[in-house]
Amino acid sequence: MPLLSAAVWAQPGAAELAAAPANGLEAAIERYASDREVLLRRYDAPWSAERRERLRDFHTTWQQGLAGVDFDKLGRAARIDYLLLKNKLSYELRQLEIEAARFDEIAQVVPFAGKILELHESRRRRETLDPAGAAVLLTKLTTEVKEIDGADKFEDVPRTVVHRAVRATEDLRETLKGWFGFYDGYDPLFSWWVSRPYEDLDGALEAYAEMLREEVLGLEKDDTETIIGDPIGSEALKVELESEMIPYTAEELVEIANKEFAWCDREMLRASRELGFGDDWHKAMEHVKTLHVEPGKQPALIRDLAYEAIEFLKERDLLTIPPLAEEVWRMEMMSPERQKLNPFFLGGEAIIVSYPTDGMSHEEKMMSMRGNNRHFSRATVQHELIPGHHLQFFMTQRYRPYRRQFDTPFWIEGWALYWELLLWDLDFPQSPEDRIGMLFWRMHRCARIIFSLSFHLGTMTPRESIDFLVDRVGHERENAAAEVRRSFMGGYPPLYQCAYMLGGLQFRALHRELAGSGKMTNREFHDAILRLNSMPVEMVRLSLTDAPVEKDFTTIWRFYEGLDQ
Repeated sequence: MPLLSAAVWAQPGAAELAAAPANGLEAAIERYASDREVLLRRYDAPWSAERRERLRDFHTTWQQGLAGVDFDKLGRAARIDYLLLKNKLSYELRQLEIEAARFDEIAQVVPFAGKILELHESRRRRETLDPAGAAVLLTKLTTEVKEIDGADKFEDVPRTVVHRAVRATEDLRETLKGWFGFYDGYDPLFSWWVSRPYEDLDGALEAYAEMLREEVLGLEKDDTETIIGDPIGSEALKVELESEMIPYTAEELVEIANKEFAWCDREMLRASRELGFGDDWHKAMEHVKTLHVEPGKQPALIRDLAYEAIEFLKERDLLTIPPLAEEVWRMEMMSPERQKLNPFFLGGEAIIVSYPTDGMSHEEKMMSMRGNNRHFSRATVQHELIPGHHLQFFMTQRYRPYRRQFDTPFWIEGWALYWELLLWDLDFPQSPEDRIGMLFWRMHRCARIIFSLSFHLGTMTPRESIDFLVDRVGHERENAAAEVRRSFMGGYPPLYQCAYMLGGLQFRALHRELAGSGKMTNREFHDAILRLNSMPVEMVRLSLTDAPVEKDFTTIWRFYEGLDQ
């Protein structure tokens, strides 16, 4: 078979897109993913304008190629893939515009960025380096960094922008370190010329970042507790919501969260009264927090809770659980350092258990045990394992794996949260304490929508978010701080914290439409979702119904009943 011509390889996915009407888009999507990944490895410097331009060209070319596909000749599943790829390309291009705008905001604080990035890109272009010239450039850059006026120069720059500039400076130090390490020791002339200028520039950048942190932001040198974050603003939020196919404004989503919160309040009062605490549900919550196991007993509790959830699912024939998926899940313990960002469980093939270690202070131990008590834990083990994240990841590796390029937390986290909603409806909680455990997490996910969107809209600070979680949900203060730190400084996308409850509500609405109406059994419904792989939930709905799949699709599914339109 002849090799593809150079002209075809110059057009990303040309051959695969040309074959789309006959073969669908699976090959084209796999080609897109592979090409994008290799470009991201090649253009790997954060904040690089050359990186943005190359990715912009790449995605624009893919857009043009996709537009040439005869949509009408595609089958239903291939049409879904077309819309998913179209949405992905559009989102990536808009993100590049947002990234450029965010760099422009910090440009005055990091005026040296372009020259450092050019050193890196020149190496990536495999250009021959002049060591003496590089030494001169680094020496000049060191002088430029040291001569930047002190904190007064940036007193009118927003704290969030300065904080972003600190992170950019640290990124630039890493980029420069990689550039230097490529040549140092391998090229004796380079080491002779550049070693000292590099050390001087690296030291100047380190001192500059410390000046911004300490003098402009007012942070102590070793401060790892203060939460600043980087709100993206209303316009960027609109881009995120459009990409996730959520036809609501941020303000409407907060309204949905408040409506769900009101339901939680009523149920929490009912459970509190059953336990004899009347309308003081905080006292009922305090009671539940004391019901934790002794040190060393948490792994056994998690094991038993996992088995209990699996048996509950099997007895009710809710979905297919492959025996291998049930066999291979594992358990690990979370480090004390990691618990500062995530005070609760994490999951997947391994459930990562958060519980105190002997090196923690007494206060830290008690907060960890109280926050991971029996009933809070019982409400989340199935979220992390089966039918939640472990089963999801197991299935997405085996069914339509090419669709993992369309990964979204509204499908990942929404699915796991949906099961919390469904299990409540199926009377999985066996006692008022169990119900309080489940309600704690449900309130927690309502609160996530409110504080995360409010933060990105600029109407709630991190400190106010912490207070909100303590007062409104019943969090331990340190756990609340860890939750907010994770949300705003843990590298999560801006809508990630919203996606739990909102994705869960989407799946619940779809379940009512299909399984609740008798069109599908519970098992058929749940198995079908897992075998479609990850995508915005409205695309799941389009896949499972007989609604027409149009080329000019726009999101229209108002999945939440009772919200004024």
